[in-house]
Amino acid sequence: MNGILPLWKERGMTSHDCVFKLRKILKTKKVGHTGTLDPNVEGVLPICIGQATRIAEYITDAGKTYEAVISIGRTTTTEDAEGETVEQDTTHKSFSRADILAALEQLTGTIEQTPPMYSAVKVNGKKLYEYARAGQTVERPTRQVTIYDLTLLDEADVFQGEQVQFAIRIKCSKGTYIRTLAVQIGEMLGYPAHMQELVRTASGTFTKENCLTLAEVQESMDRGQIFEQMLPVEYALNSYPFIEIDATNDKQIFNGQVLEMHALLKEHKKIVYAKNGRARAVYIAHPTKANMMKPEKMFPEIEQEV
Repeated sequence: MNGILPLWKERGMTSHDCVFKLRKILKTKKVGHTGTLDPNVEGVLPICIGQATRIAEYITDAGKTYEAVISIGRTTTTEDAEGETVEQDTTHKSFSRADILAALEQLTGTIEQTPPMYSAVKVNGKKLYEYARAGQTVERPTRQVTIYDLTLLDEADVFQGEQVQFAIRIKCSKGTYIRTLAVQIGEMLGYPAHMQELVRTASGTFTKENCLTLAEVQESMDRGQIFEQMLPVEYALNSYPFIEIDATNDKQIFNGQVLEMHALLKEHKKIVYAKNGRARAVYIAHPTKANMMKPEKMFPEIEQEV
């Protein structure tokens, strides 16, 4: 069993819970997820099975799209609605649509974020949430992330009240903390804030329309239709150029040899060599040999029926 199963992770489960359940449903051990989603977040979680686990990092590294509800007026220990209140402002607030759009514009592009204490980022070999649960605060590393687009989804011209909420769509790079982004939006508007709700609507090329729930996966398995629901590795690689293997390079590519750099690698980070449309190797520029390229991933064992 090899392929990618786009899963819709439901609220109340960890990403690891999903992997554990899928191993039982699919009766296979080689199952891996492609990016952690918090238990209180639902959304797209592509699952790699069998030899497709080789490209899990490609999906993890791809951009993500979220829809979030931002709540202005209160910050929490976890930066979301689950945490204890840290600061609260109960004054009447009023923001024009232009005020919110200006704040979103300031946070679009490359920005810096400090991960929340309740996160899985490791400091000195220990996860931040482990320090937080022990009542400890440690210095956290600041990271750069890219916000490709922030869209205000609510159509109101004025947002007002003691607690103001509005929905936004976020297209961002790997490693972005939407909880932290919510706090940053509040800072731009001059008030404490947190993330009230979050849904991941896309992960790389995978969208909600592709996804199955765990119950639907079980049903497909029981009916013997699971292979019809799985996507081939090529689906996750379609943002890179595909080059068909021919008689002149067949043996070299199947053996994973270092080759002279293809012209397309000057424009793209990776290229995919395929046999009859099926991916067999992903090549990247050689890190030490000028004008040469080397395989980063090989897929010799993936069966044709997936």
